Amino acid sequence: MIQELTVIGVMSGTSLDGLDLCAVKLWQENARYNYEFIAGETIPYSDQLRNSLGSAMQLSQESLQALDHYYGFHIGVEVQNFIMRNQLKGKVQLIGSHGHTVFHEPNKKITYQLGDGQAIANETGIETINDFRIKDVQLGGQGAPLVPIGDKLLFSEFESCLNLGGIANVSFDKNDQRIAYDLCPANLPINKLMFESFTKYYDQNGETARLGKIIIALLEELNALEYYRQDPPKSLGVEWLNANFYPILQKYDQESTEDILKTIVEHETYIIAKEFEKYAISSCLVTGGGAYNTFFMESLQSKTSTKIEIPKSELIEFKEALIFAFLAFLNFNNQINTLRSVTGAKEDSIGGKRYTPLT
Repeated sequence: MIQELTVIGVMSGTSLDGLDLCAVKLWQENARYNYEFIAGETIPYSDQLRNSLGSAMQLSQESLQALDHYYGFHIGVEVQNFIMRNQLKGKVQLIGSHGHTVFHEPNKKITYQLGDGQAIANETGIETINDFRIKDVQLGGQGAPLVPIGDKLLFSEFESCLNLGGIANVSFDKNDQRIAYDLCPANLPINKLMFESFTKYYDQNGETARLGKIIIALLEELNALEYYRQDPPKSLGVEWLNANFYPILQKYDQESTEDILKTIVEHETYIIAKEFEKYAISSCLVTGGGAYNTFFMESLQSKTSTKIEIPKSELIEFKEALIFAFLAFLNFNNQINTLRSVTGAKEDSIGGKRYTPLT
């Protein structure tokens, strides 16, 4: 018997815009999974925490462990405050936390998300499940993306789902199996350039990119990156951008930021549209912060016949947090939450580590 639960999902994306919290009621009825959205909030990071998370890759093992504990307690405090603000005290049975990805190199069997699960459980007094990726990586999978099982079981009315966070990823059914993979960078390089040039965390509505001109040579170099010729399953991390994407941008650092941004948008929307056409995808639900980038969405729609569907803001902003609540719900009920058809692992699995509050 699958237990109905009220769960809080916690998501910290690579774009570092803050902590997404989503409270949701989850249950199964007539073999179909259902959800009721209760509340969602994004808690912005302080400059200090954003910088700490953004530079975590350079830390020593001891300092990284200290940040892991600190960030776990930070999540716990923010979840407690969220519970109080939304009159949920005593109503939440479970927390599912994605954590903040520092390392993700599945081919080396490495994936590491900050945010100590025991610290979250202790701070909130609520059982917590986190570290959803490592088991799949140990089974030979990419450990990513993890959201597609939620796309399949909670949002089956859409033919495909596209998430535009730091990285763009897509999921859809092919030959009755869910497949999903990272397509290309999305907000990560855009946000990086905006901060370096204008001390802004993102390009609101794509207004800065809209002013630019496409740099043809840069566009051709980005489009020619070897990753785009690989077949799924495949996934991207910051390491890949540091090694492959940013060095190309640096060759064009004499060009205006507006021109580089417009070229990046042209590149990313070309890659996404190409995949839509390759798999003859007729409709797509788009979520993640990039769905608010008007110029990006116009550029994408102009390149594809796929019908782009943008949902209500609660789903744009909190779909990933909602699905990490769902992954925890499945784990708690001993149900598979990671699909080998998505990640390339040897088998489907139940990902996540469970932490009971220490009294």
